[in-house]
Amino acid sequence: MSWGGQLEAGESLRWEAKPAPRCYTFRNWKHSLFGLLLVVLAAWWESIGLQLAAVYDLPLLAWIPIPVWLIGLYLAFGHLLLARLEWEQVRYAVTDRRLLLRRGLRGGKWFSMPLDQVAYFCLQPHGEQLGSVLVISRDRQRLKLCCIEYPRRLTDLLEQAMRDSGVLCGGDN
Repeated sequence: MSWGGQLEAGESLRWEAKPAPRCYTFRNWKHSLFGLLLVVLAAWWESIGLQLAAVYDLPLLAWIPIPVWLIGLYLAFGHLLLARLEWEQVRYAVTDRRLLLRRGLRGGKWFSMPLDQVAYFCLQPHGEQLGSVLVISRDRQRLKLCCIEYPRRLTDLLEQAMRDSGVLCGGDN
């Protein structure tokens, strides 16, 4: 993975990762269930609209459910396709100074957080060696690193950064 122009002078990479593809693509699977429900509802509404349009000679009645169809199809399938296309560009990294995140369909969105500003993180496990990490800075900036394999490697670095900045007290676990 190339971080080329994003690393500052003298900055060294300590950890980097890419999300697990299936986990990243299907992380919002509940949206798909709701989308399927909307598609079924839109189909029922469309059948009634077609009947009413024929009876009252108002073709507009058959077009009213179209936005619900489109929203339902996006929620059922479209967001999965977009997540899979975005996965190609998503990258995570920790340097000796910052936490870096790249995302977006073309990889054009860059986010960074200085490690000395990390105030809190939360690990949400998805499996034995798979999880997402939400990192919150002192000024309430949030970065979510979704679907990381072996997330303890990242959380160990975050814990050390929090110890170094004085946010976290205590010895080794």
